[in-house]
Amino acid sequence: MKRILSHTNKMLMKTNRILTGGLAFLMLFAGAKVFSQEKAKPKPKSEPKAVTAPGQMVKPVKGGTITDPNTTPPQKKIFPYPILQSKLENGLNVVTVPYQSPGIAAFYIVVRTGSRNEVEPGHTGFAHFFEHMMFRGTDLYPKDKYGAVLKSTGASANANTSLDRTLYHMTGDANKLETMFMLEADRFQNLKYSIQGFKTEAGAVKGEYTKNSANPYTKLNEMIQNTAFESHTYKHTTMGFFEDIVDMPNQYDYSIEFFNRYYRPEYCTVIVVGDVTAEKVNTLAKKYFGQWKTGSYVSTVPPEPAQKETKYTNLQKAGFPPYLSMNYKGPGYDAKSNDFPALDILCAAYFGENSDIYNKLVIQEQKVRSIGGDSYTTRDPYLISVEASLVDAADFGYVRKEMERVLEEAKSKPIDGKLLQETKMNFRNSAIMSIDNPTAIAQNLSHFTWVSGDPEQLNNYFGMYDKITPQDIMRVAQKYFSPERLTIGTIAPTEKVTF
Repeated sequence: MKRILSHTNKMLMKTNRILTGGLAFLMLFAGAKVFSQEKAKPKPKSEPKAVTAPGQMVKPVKGGTITDPNTTPPQKKIFPYPILQSKLENGLNVVTVPYQSPGIAAFYIVVRTGSRNEVEPGHTGFAHFFEHMMFRGTDLYPKDKYGAVLKSTGASANANTSLDRTLYHMTGDANKLETMFMLEADRFQNLKYSIQGFKTEAGAVKGEYTKNSANPYTKLNEMIQNTAFESHTYKHTTMGFFEDIVDMPNQYDYSIEFFNRYYRPEYCTVIVVGDVTAEKVNTLAKKYFGQWKTGSYVSTVPPEPAQKETKYTNLQKAGFPPYLSMNYKGPGYDAKSNDFPALDILCAAYFGENSDIYNKLVIQEQKVRSIGGDSYTTRDPYLISVEASLVDAADFGYVRKEMERVLEEAKSKPIDGKLLQETKMNFRNSAIMSIDNPTAIAQNLSHFTWVSGDPEQLNNYFGMYDKITPQDIMRVAQKYFSPERLTIGTIAPTEKVTF
């Protein structure tokens, strides 16, 4: 769960790992991010041996949630508004959240297709590419006319792409909701572009890649994903492999095929939040999306083999702040597991600005500019990261050892009860403050829609926070933070980093 993002470059890198395009959305529920002070690179990441005192043994904690009489008492649902769902015959899911926002409505379409679905060699980057192409227009609403009609609703359309989805969104006049439905249904069913228009946009995507890659944090992120993964499509970023981007102008026919595969009702969810009723939303959905034909394509994402040893990658960059990124293979989203909430709390408690390691390395010793940890809720197993921006490259080995020392402590020593409760409450308060307008509500429901297919999982996820125990924190630390799950990425003035 992203918690504190106070350094522009760090936020940029991590955002580019997980999210490409338009609005870099506040992924409050997407993983744990706790960075402090000058934050540098943001980044989308065996049963270890517990460290104990000499002669002492600690068995790994096994199983799922462990109940404890000292856990936080059950609280009300984090999301206080009704989530009203209906499904059209063609498979399109329609979600309505009536909310007291007179005259305002947020309109979101979640396409559960991201770089994860780019399974065919030579064709990476197309999910992000269609984020661009979807604004090319249709016969009924060419690009300029689309913009003019949209303007009449008081809204502006935007989109962004991540590992697991593409998200289209606008917020405007609730009285013009039918116009929003009409415009979006038309382009989702009738998108049209010429070969020349396709090539023009492909050139723009190449330019975007070049610009992004000039940022060392973004480049390191790309290198980390490519190094950490062997078979799974999380190996490439949402931008895609550069060689595929270069060849994209020659892939017009494939682009049509990609659109016909994934821009289908069974891959999509419409979310409308604001001054609306479910009756009106469902009526408009059926009117404008009801004739949309269901597809038949299902992508098969290659499973990732078990990693057997620590991997390394380094970006040589003289005159740039040294950077250390420790990335452990983590879990995929599972509605029945509390691993992600436990990891969120672990990252916040052990690597946040109130943590012992922050006090030691940032304040007392001043060896790092920033330090933090974060996990991300993704559909498939991704990466849990612990990262630091160093003052001196000579301290790479020392800072790594300090990070590993803290992780070993998390495996073998129960978290302080007061710290656990404070961390839980911070998450709850942040969550409550993030659902105070239609756009924010739609954004957060979108996240659980793309990772699970069900926006109701928002309440389930946060309900688990109240039940996390010290034993849960130890269990996930033992489960995920081991050398054979680790990929280390660095930015250094030298060709190689010696630890």
